[in-house]
Amino acid sequence: MTIRGKFAGLDDAGRAAVTAAGGVGYTEGGTFTHDASVSAFTFRCQVPAGPDDGEDEAALGAMAALDAHGHPHEILHLAVTDMRQIKIRRKGRGA
Repeated sequence: MTIRGKFAGLDDAGRAAVTAAGGVGYTEGGTFTHDASVSAFTFRCQVPAGPDDGEDEAALGAMAALDAHGHPHEILHLAVTDMRQIKIRRKGRGA
């Protein structure tokens, strides 16, 4: 899941916490990338899915992970990539 948004009233301690949780990977706890002023952000997280889970369940899980960080925010865009739908093409092995 990728969530793009903006922070609402982030204080200095919040800016420091967001910077500490920075990164580009997808983890269950989530990582932030942000602009120089730490006002706009991209939050990336991995949401484990059950066999019957869909985009709605993934979105709720991602929003819960973002909310767990405790920073006031506004969500502007959500994007879901279901890894179960990705097909890996392997190159054939020659003799």
